[in-house]
Amino acid sequence: MGEAEQMWELRLYIAGKTPKSISALSNLTKYCEEHLKGKYKIEIIDLLLQPQLAEGDQIFAVPTLVRKVPVPIRKIIGDLSNEEKVLVGLNIIPLKKS
Repeated sequence: MGEAEQMWELRLYIAGKTPKSISALSNLTKYCEEHLKGKYKIEIIDLLLQPQLAEGDQIFAVPTLVRKVPVPIRKIIGDLSNEEKVLVGLNIIPLKKS
């Protein structure tokens, strides 16, 4: 399976439906639809409901986005409002050379 067909597995950790969590999910969904259409899965983990899951990915703040696949695992903390930071952080687009 080549790089182009790679399925992206993303996990968004939140703690309840806070404005930051809602914003993070809507930002993430928008970026994925623009750049990874048909090639991504978003799993949402609410740590208020499943606090034990924070340990597995070493989550210390919410919202936190974890890219499980493709490896290596990458993490981004916050509401994901800076599109370029998110896309570069997830390695969806390379950092622009100035």
